[in-house]
Amino acid sequence: QVQLVESGGGSVQAGGSLRLSCAASGRTFSSYTMGWFRQAPGKEREFVEAISGSGGTTYYADSVKGRFTISRDNAKNTVYLQMSSLKPEDTAVYYCAARPESVRTTKSEWNYWGQGTQVTVSS
Repeated sequence: QVQLVESGGGSVQAGGSLRLSCAASGRTFSSYTMGWFRQAPGKEREFVEAISGSGGTTYYADSVKGRFTISRDNAKNTVYLQMSSLKPEDTAVYYCAARPESVRTTKSEWNYWGQGTQVTVSS
């Protein structure tokens, strides 16, 4: 069982930056692929970025390419999402997720979820 707790959301103007954090419980954090999803009002939850257990491989959605960066600190059981050049369309609830195997971009294939953190970008 893995418990995930996100933090770092908030309100920012377009062009600004935010860093989200996700703290995970458990002693096998490095064996989990970690990911970030987001859900805007009235829309489906969508894949944003993911990182392999070792941190050596990352995956990202085209919509955030060059603006968002995922990273992890296995010693701290924490994964991060650095968001820069934020746009109003990035406004959403951001969710941290974990799965014990390789990356999948479909939300139904992720085993564990955090409660979400709101990110609001104003123009």
